[in-house]
Amino acid sequence: MATKKWQLYIDGKWVDASTGKTFEVTNPATGEVVAEVALAGEADVEKAVQAAHRAKDIYAQMSVYDRAELCAKLAEEVLANKEEIARDLSLEQGKPYLEEALPEVEETALNFKLAAEDIVRVETPIIPSRDPNKRMLTFRKPHGVYAIVTPWNFPAVIPSEYIGPGLGMGNTMVIKPASYTPISVLHIAACAEKAGFPPGVFNVLTGPGDTVGQQLVGHPLTNAVGFTGETVTGRQIIRAAELKPVLLELGGNGPQIVLEDAHIQAAAEAAAFGSFYNAGQVCCATERVLVHEKVKDEFMAALIEIAKAYEPKDPFVNEAKMGPMNNEATAKKMDLHVKDALEKGASLVYGGERLGGKNSQLFYRPTILDQVTVDMLVNQEETFGPIAPIITFKDDDEALRIANGTKYGLQMAVFTSSMKKAFYFADRLEAGNVVINDSTDFWEAHEPFGGGGGKMSGYGRLGGRFTINDMSYLKTYLIDLDKVRG
Repeated sequence: MATKKWQLYIDGKWVDASTGKTFEVTNPATGEVVAEVALAGEADVEKAVQAAHRAKDIYAQMSVYDRAELCAKLAEEVLANKEEIARDLSLEQGKPYLEEALPEVEETALNFKLAAEDIVRVETPIIPSRDPNKRMLTFRKPHGVYAIVTPWNFPAVIPSEYIGPGLGMGNTMVIKPASYTPISVLHIAACAEKAGFPPGVFNVLTGPGDTVGQQLVGHPLTNAVGFTGETVTGRQIIRAAELKPVLLELGGNGPQIVLEDAHIQAAAEAAAFGSFYNAGQVCCATERVLVHEKVKDEFMAALIEIAKAYEPKDPFVNEAKMGPMNNEATAKKMDLHVKDALEKGASLVYGGERLGGKNSQLFYRPTILDQVTVDMLVNQEETFGPIAPIITFKDDDEALRIANGTKYGLQMAVFTSSMKKAFYFADRLEAGNVVINDSTDFWEAHEPFGGGGGKMSGYGRLGGRFTINDMSYLKTYLIDLDKVRG
């Protein structure tokens, strides 16, 4: 297979990096190089930000219906090229082509379509004045130049959650995708070019986050920042952004709680999906499974049978439900968490090892641990791997105490046959989102997704019209009718 070369996309043109250098993108399933990508430097960041700055006023003044039409055309271009984009997404990220990559590209197009629909429906209030001769009108306005930094686990759909609402609202942007998986965003840039976005409105820089990303976020001409990724990096983003508006979607340590009256088979299927989908590399993955002690044995038996279908395979095999992990650093964290749990008394029920005999060492078996306790790393931290740690509880209070005993508050789930119990738990779980009788890995493109409960999972909301609100500010016009002539 020929190695494709990708340039930077700046000011409506494909250009080489000022550094004259490139970096390799490798396939985690084989270790083979799949692309050479331009390695941006400081001069490229300056060039991209200046281009976005020049374009911002003209683009913001464009009719909202014209911007909506551009977003709709972007959706059409993504769909027209979905097989090629999904193929490259699978090659760079490792997720199964049919099971995950192709649906991700389709959801990416959906996000652009929703942005086209939502942006023409934005409503703002007319606020009554105490003075009968005065009027207060409110309007939503774009922040200006948006700096966007995105992760490697969903290299197309997460960027689209910012790109669609941001461009629809009238922001220009410079986006830096993760260096493990930059190709998907470069495909989106090619689609944006075909859709007809004006030069400078959408720019893509590829390179390391600690240089390109930091410079981009802290640049005096970027007006706002969006970031999805690890909480530790989120802290760095906040410091670099200073007082700019920041939209953050950070880490999670989501539990799935299985109550005594739960539908056990459905709960086991949801736990397997939540733990093993995308090899567990999801911010709202089921990182912990809390099971009532009276149904633990029945639940465990069902979970083990379901886990067998998630044995990792070549991402391009039709029956593949799970591929390799994306990178060695994440796989090593999985190694560490399994080792720590076993040393502290957990028992290995299924998996727990990497598969040998392959060109890549990133194929990790779906792993189930029993007798997990709260002092273990798998309970305290985000593992970000294909793991289902089982923790038993005796009553509702203990379940809530364990579930909320984390610094994260992104998404949690509870399984029960009682609507009263469902709302009892939903009201008390400290998270931005609570799923009832489905996986923690459940979301829809238009829902308000983000952290809550005063925890360290970020702030702001990604999802449809809610993101439009976060990627704009409310501007008030005050009018004195007595002083208006004519």
